[in-house]
Parts: sequence; structure tokens; C-alpha cells
Amino acid sequence: MSDSTQPLDDEKYMQMALREAHRAAEAGEVPTGCVIVHVPRDGERPSVIARAHNQVETLKDPTAHAEMIAITQAASALGDWRLTNTTLYVTKEPCAMCAGAIVLARIPRLVFGVSDPKRGGAVSVFNIVQHPDLIHRCEVTAGVQAGASLELLQAFFQQRRQSHVVGKQAS
Repeated sequence: MSDSTQPLDDEKYMQMALREAHRAAEAGEVPTGCVIVHVPRDGERPSVIARAHNQVETLKDPTAHAEMIAITQAASALGDWRLTNTTLYVTKEPCAMCAGAIVLARIPRLVFGVSDPKRGGAVSVFNIVQHPDLIHRCEVTAGVQAGASLELLQAFFQQRRQSHVVGKQAS
């Protein structure tokens, strides 16, 4: 739960993030999607202020991860780089770069689908978002829609491997 008196519907917002992840896959990007929800302190209804998916290949930019793009959108929507009273939903555990951006943006809550045991920056490899020496720490909820997130990632990489094998055979 966030600062607000209203609990967020994690499943609903993660479904939105999954739709973004599907858009990434359709564009040939690693299927990661992100949604940021603003939860006003005055009890108003939560609102989605950012939606993004990976665009590293599309933009030829190694920083064009779903979380980075969504954080930029959310800061623009709120007119502030401090994203207090928000929750960031992402289909895969953020990498170290994205976890650092979450801390810098002062996002109080992170919800993700599947863990990333090789590159995870939130809990798996590094625990950046809750590191005691940093200026900000955020609450983490892991495993929301983990099965759907994992299935999408596995299908994407299986298809990529098959395309690579077919390409080699044609050579």
C-alpha cells in the first residue's frame, strides 16, 4: 500500500504494464512494460501518469528501458522530478540503472512481475531500492503477474533463438 488511504489494484496496473510489454515484443524489443500510477494524498482516485515499454533497439539508446521512459513521462506529467505518491509497475525486475533512477526519483513503491536473477537491481543481484546508505528507499512488491511476465519473456527469447538458428541455416 502507498501513502494514500486507498490500496492500489496491483493486478489491474500490472495488466497495463503487460500490454506495454506486448508492444515491446511486437517491435522486436525485450518485452518489458511499465506503468506509473499517481496516488494523490487527498484521497482522489489514482491515475496512470506514464506508460512505456522498452525501446532500446528502436531508439538505438541503451538507456531506453521502459522504466526510464516512464519516469521521464511521469516527471513531465507532474511537473516535478520527485515522484512522491507514485507506484511504479514493471513486468520484470528493474536493472541497476533503472533501480537507481527509481531511488533518485523518490518513487515510494515498486511492483514488479518476474525477478531477474542475472541482472536484477531491486532484489535479486543488487538491492539498490532498499539500500540503507542511499537517500531514499522504496517498498517492493514482487511476483505480481509473474507467470504472465515470465511466459512473455520466454516466448520472446525462444522465438529469437529460433530465428537466429534459421538465419544461420540459410547462410
